[in-house]
Amino acid sequence: MNVTFDITRIGGQLGPVKFRLGRQIVEPFSTAPWCDKPGAEKLIPLLRELRGDFFCAPFGAGPAWRGEAHPPHGEPANGTWKVQTSGGGRLVATLRTRVRTGKITKTVEAREVETNLYQTHLLEDFKGDMCLGHHAMLDFTRNGPGILSTSKIQLAQVLPVLFENPADGGYSSLKPGAWFRQLNSVPMADGGKTDLTHFPAREGFEDLVMIHHKDAPDFAWSAVVFPKKNFVWFSLKNPAHLASTVLWHSNGGRHYAPWNGRHRGVLGVEDVTAYFHLGLAASLADNPWTEKGVPTALALGGKKCTRIPYIMGVAPMVDGFDSVRSIQRIRTGIRLTAASGAQIDHAVDATFIQ
Repeated sequence: MNVTFDITRIGGQLGPVKFRLGRQIVEPFSTAPWCDKPGAEKLIPLLRELRGDFFCAPFGAGPAWRGEAHPPHGEPANGTWKVQTSGGGRLVATLRTRVRTGKITKTVEAREVETNLYQTHLLEDFKGDMCLGHHAMLDFTRNGPGILSTSKIQLAQVLPVLFENPADGGYSSLKPGAWFRQLNSVPMADGGKTDLTHFPAREGFEDLVMIHHKDAPDFAWSAVVFPKKNFVWFSLKNPAHLASTVLWHSNGGRHYAPWNGRHRGVLGVEDVTAYFHLGLAASLADNPWTEKGVPTALALGGKKCTRIPYIMGVAPMVDGFDSVRSIQRIRTGIRLTAASGAQIDHAVDATFIQ
């Protein structure tokens, strides 16, 4: 098996994950520096286990909505999952929620020969609209500087409210609420512009933006090239399930506990259907994104099951591969094409997300 992974029982958080690329083992995901250290047990479950990727329902945090007071990123990111089956590169776990009652079945699978992870979250017995998504976090400290690219952008905005408050020891650099068209030209609070495609950057700041893609309705992607470690990380999603991507640039901008300025070089590539990380009430209310036709919640209906499929993988780089310009479906999987024109054909079952 070319992929090995662990999942925490509390929060169902995925990590560490190790991919074998020839003789090299790469670990693209981050683990918070306080995890498994003295004092971590006093934190809320979400922060106690913060690592890799986890599923959120609702995505984000905010005020109670119609009596529903969810923990940050929801019960799936904080509750205790029950493992049903595990072995042969496949794990199935379940969680019964209480704030909004229902059942979630998590399936994570690594397949022989491939260097991909297939995840499914099956939501049953829920009623009402819900914002939800994945919360992958990449480690640019271990893997070196990287270059981010995504599917073509239709809509993009900096978080329209204050992300961090200096009075509390938190600092952000981008202009709140600014709309932009390209990741390499994003307005900053000081009047300048910055490039979000290269990371780590803007040391001492935490920033959050959200983008919506204009791909074909069944296929959208994000990718990061890590030249130092000679691999490309990518995620594949169906926009019908996960309409947008939240990018969280975390580089030492939080000086309050447990962050204490030490959470650095982490990029969250969070594929969601939500209104930023502002929680259920904000995602269900009228907002500038729904006004522009972008859904910020999914309808969950009684006896109807909702399946959220998701793929993440890594591929070895080839000579001359600089940054990902496009990812296209081919007969054997996907083709990653670089800005330079170099290409990587990668084996993956892209039909999984349809």
